[in-house]
Amino acid sequence: MTANNGRTVRDLRRENRAAVLRRLYLDGPMSRYSLAPATGLSSGSISNVVAELLAEELVEEAGSVDSDGGRPRTLLRITPHSGHMIGVDVGETRVRVELFDLALAERAHADRPLPTRGAGHRDRYDSELIAGHIRDGIAEVLAAAGLTPDRLLGVGIGVPGIVEHSEEGGAEEGGAVVHCQPIGWEAVPLERMLRGPGHLPQEVPYFIENGAKTLGQAEMWFGAGRGARNAVVVLFGSGVGACVVTDDVEHGRAVEWGHLTVRVRGRRCRCGALGCLEAYAGAEALLERWQEAGGQPPSDTDEETALTAMLAAAYPADGGAPDPVAAAVLAETAEYLGAGLSDLINLFQPERILVGGWAGLQLGSRFLDSVRRHALSYALPYPSGRVGIDLGALGPDAVTVGAAILPLADFFARGGRRLPAGPSPEPSPAWRTTLGTRLA
Repeated sequence: MTANNGRTVRDLRRENRAAVLRRLYLDGPMSRYSLAPATGLSSGSISNVVAELLAEELVEEAGSVDSDGGRPRTLLRITPHSGHMIGVDVGETRVRVELFDLALAERAHADRPLPTRGAGHRDRYDSELIAGHIRDGIAEVLAAAGLTPDRLLGVGIGVPGIVEHSEEGGAEEGGAVVHCQPIGWEAVPLERMLRGPGHLPQEVPYFIENGAKTLGQAEMWFGAGRGARNAVVVLFGSGVGACVVTDDVEHGRAVEWGHLTVRVRGRRCRCGALGCLEAYAGAEALLERWQEAGGQPPSDTDEETALTAMLAAAYPADGGAPDPVAAAVLAETAEYLGAGLSDLINLFQPERILVGGWAGLQLGSRFLDSVRRHALSYALPYPSGRVGIDLGALGPDAVTVGAAILPLADFFARGGRRLPAGPSPEPSPAWRTTLGTRLA
């Protein structure tokens, strides 16, 4: 049966189930009485949907609340153990794999360190090495939690660079393809590399997106972006990137912010161009500039450890005299970052800019004060007077949390139905447009 607008009865039932699941997930526990106005569904539709979800054990009772003069109202919530997702962060110093239940509580995690800076950034991003780390990490977390692959709703992966999906052309046979020149990835068929005999069943889907976008996903759903209509979430790590969520870009868009030119004929960026923001503000470039200026970063160690040493030199914990070289390089970096943020302010006029990523969080609020001051001084008065610039709220694991939300969003878009078994699972298009869901 088809409705007047072309939707079938099955479509309507799926949409009703999706509305109830999303609202319980984001605002639960809730009663049936509260779900009706929150979802816009009739009380009869709520009763039918809730009865189905309870029978399928996707939803469970969670106590009760008093009503105005009547019987207490039963509260409902998503059943945490009714599904599991994996989130993966392909980072600068490690590949991190985390297993979550449906309430996004971590059940297990695995870290696969990448070679140190001394090995060269392209070597440590060897695509076969990365794919092997992801496969091994998935197997490790499933074994640690005692789960079989068929219990998974999917695997979300945050990667550097531009992700080409099959509907965009060129990736039809192999799924998502990653383009990231700074690390030597040119049309890497990552999804195809992760498939194969002995790995996950074909019905378990992969959801591959830019890491800045998965960071933005997490902050907009659960972090400092919650409730914002227009926001930019910045990932500051070895390189820099950003995710933009505005009225015009509601679903969220990863932008190659780090490769805006901030200095004509400037330093050569690892992408090959001259004068990119990343060549001055990324952690890798920051440490290189410290060494070029006469600083002494620890050798044969990862970037996180080296940046810790630089911060300790610039901001001594014992109140001693700061290292003038480290302090000067950090001060210059703050100005470059501030100038880069001013471009985002002028272009998108966000109400919030959130800084995340391991380097951004490590530099912390003291460094952010200087960045904020420069950003507001370079931006136009009107948009700069209406923006707040703060640190993200979810810590260093925000990328994996955001990546795990991708299969969760697809699951909800399907009304809580798992993908059918088959050779070519097709995730719902809704997972690609979930990021911008604005939460009150």
